[in-house]
Amino acid sequence: QVQLVESGGGLVQAGGSRRPSCSASGRILSINAMGWYRQAPGKQRELVAVSTGGDSTDYADSVKGRFTIVRDNVKNTVYLQMNSLKPEDTAVYYCKVEGVRPGFVRARDYWGQGTQVTVSS
Repeated sequence: QVQLVESGGGLVQAGGSRRPSCSASGRILSINAMGWYRQAPGKQRELVAVSTGGDSTDYADSVKGRFTIVRDNVKNTVYLQMNSLKPEDTAVYYCKVEGVRPGFVRARDYWGQGTQVTVSS
């Protein structure tokens, strides 16, 4: 099994920063992509940022210039550095890892449990 453990959410004032992390553990042979998604109340889950390996990253337009995804391949950990936070960034943030388990050829997606980030105005 593969487990993802998230931490680092919380309450922050507008203009502040937060840096949630997500660590993958368990029987995983390789990791392709690591990313962050978020879901606000009454809205669909949306992609925030993704690292597909090497220096390749992609961001939602709403967070470009404010958020940075950082990946540590040694620790199988991904961070989301969030700066200049706005109230509209309030959501549950989920990490997703696309990985291959031993004995399998195809990668599959694994999700974290989610961490709440609340930005007060």
